[in-house]
Amino acid sequence: MTDMLSRPGAPGGDSAPPPDPVDAVPTKPVLVSAVLSAGACLLTGLLTCTAVAVIGWLAATFGGASGAIRAGASAWLVAHKAGVTLGAGSITIAPLGLTLFFAWCLYRGGKSAARSSAADKTKDLILLSTVYAGVYGLGGLIVALLTADGALHVSPLSAFLGTASLALVAGTIGVVVESGAAHDMADATPPGLRDAVPAAAAAVLTVMSIASVLYGVLLAIHFSRATAMLDLLDAGVIGSVVLFALCLMLVPNMILYVVSFIAGPGFQLGAGTTIAPTGVDVGNLPALPLLAAVPADGSTPTYLLALTALVPLGAGAVAGLIVVRRGRAEQHADAIGWDAFALRGGIAALLAGVILFVLMALSGGAAGPGRMAEVGIPGALPAAGVLTAGMAIGAAITAAVVAARRPAEPEPEPER
Repeated sequence: MTDMLSRPGAPGGDSAPPPDPVDAVPTKPVLVSAVLSAGACLLTGLLTCTAVAVIGWLAATFGGASGAIRAGASAWLVAHKAGVTLGAGSITIAPLGLTLFFAWCLYRGGKSAARSSAADKTKDLILLSTVYAGVYGLGGLIVALLTADGALHVSPLSAFLGTASLALVAGTIGVVVESGAAHDMADATPPGLRDAVPAAAAAVLTVMSIASVLYGVLLAIHFSRATAMLDLLDAGVIGSVVLFALCLMLVPNMILYVVSFIAGPGFQLGAGTTIAPTGVDVGNLPALPLLAAVPADGSTPTYLLALTALVPLGAGAVAGLIVVRRGRAEQHADAIGWDAFALRGGIAALLAGVILFVLMALSGGAAGPGRMAEVGIPGALPAAGVLTAGMAIGAAITAAVVAARRPAEPEPEPER
């Protein structure tokens, strides 16, 4: 028996325990991991923006390399919602495509910091996220101070708050996911609330997808207008690449504007303008190909008003189906009534409405002097309210109906 349990080479015939793979991996201190990861994300974002700006400078016939670098740094700051003042105007509208890219980088950086530090205690995770956001925010403050020159001015405080906030949110998500704390938090969350999160995400994606399709259709209908804008700009090969990159970064903004259009309140592309299902009044617009999808002044087709009701109801139905599907997978699913599923659907709709409101509120801002000082969704709260109400109705009804039609359990066979 002893020979069967012992391994050769172990002193005294006892089997030596295998080395712990976690202990075998070299780790860094929490502070070092946070600083290195935040610095890597900072350099990645700055180099990306600067590279695009330098490419645009090569195609231009004016300005210098230092101005191109400042332009790239300014774009990096604007993407973090740090307003840039240029002469008599200001630019505070964040290209959300670029913002999402930075958020993804910060999320990956948070995961890298948690992995390299092997932090698993609550106080270490809090310290890691705080230092990570603080270092990134300090980098934004320094960039703002170095970018300011003459007519170009950036508030150091807004730069710190904008960059640190994005790093705190995205980085913390990465830290809790990589450390396993997200799994523990999900286990501690009540099942109803836990199931509402993916249902809300599905509802938001449904609304955004429908808005994307509508925007693509409108852009295809007015494709000749977009090509005319390109001919008018005559940007050349390199300039066209930069213009394409700019349009790509602004696509999420336009999709959110379409979401507000579907909700009813609509959006504006300048002071005194209105783009809503009830009518359009914009006048002359900048020669940006993305804006070719904007309808002409006047009344809009009546069928667009139907989208105000159909889209939220459809998104709510998707959320209701997910709530029921996940709820039926629970251990005591038979004890959950249709009214509980309807309540979960309503919670998911409320959460989806909050997400859409935050996104719509972040999509606007100033895009220059004069009338372009007001661009975005002034009625973001009413738009989110309309969407939330529609999604809540669709989710509650769908969840209740599907749950009430639960298949009957087979009757036990009589004993023989």
